[in-house]
Amino acid sequence: MTHQKTLGLLGGLGVGATVLYYEGITARCAERAFVPKLVIAHAHAPTALALVTAGKIDKMAVYLAGFANQLAAAGADVLAIPAITPHICLAEVQQLTPLPFIDLLEVTARTIRVRGLKRIALFGTRLSIETKLFARLDDFDVVLPKPNEIAEIHDIYVAIATSGRGTEQQVARLRELAHTLCHRDGAEAIVLAGTDLNLVFDESNIDFPAVDCAAAHIDAIVAHITPSGA
Repeated sequence: MTHQKTLGLLGGLGVGATVLYYEGITARCAERAFVPKLVIAHAHAPTALALVTAGKIDKMAVYLAGFANQLAAAGADVLAIPAITPHICLAEVQQLTPLPFIDLLEVTARTIRVRGLKRIALFGTRLSIETKLFARLDDFDVVLPKPNEIAEIHDIYVAIATSGRGTEQQVARLRELAHTLCHRDGAEAIVLAGTDLNLVFDESNIDFPAVDCAAAHIDAIVAHITPSGA
């Protein structure tokens, strides 16, 4: 009998994105006619953000590893984090837990490459944008918005992640900025480099070329945990 892998989802960073992943994973598993084995841990987003903002990357890794080891104790075989910013310390976390991660940033880079995109722009936290996703997108021509635009994107993103939803004004402004980056700076697509952006953008309302990191990650997760023959 084939062993079905149990997914450990390190959630809470933020809650809205965790719910989105839970719904997306279970829906895609249903399409493949199997029931996922899934355990979720809840981290505290403000605690994690404070550690990253203060540059305490080692402490951030220890904090996240505690949840990763909880998931391992609960029977998880493989882990995933439904948030981009915590991936800044994924290598350090990996050294503190025995389980492998389905790396969101690796999935994102692969998706951009498969689509043949060369020049892209990022929507997400200031840290994600300015570091080009922690140097994981150095193979691409990444357009950096103007400093005031980076600050505005960051503030809107944090507000959405914190509240679990976005206002019409916030969504309209992000849409305006996306069109500016495409037309003014020649970006071929906007990488939605923050999983909480899926709380405000989907196929029904997005009107600019985009790379949906969360959707690509969810697809990779489901592919990884699908039993053979399903």
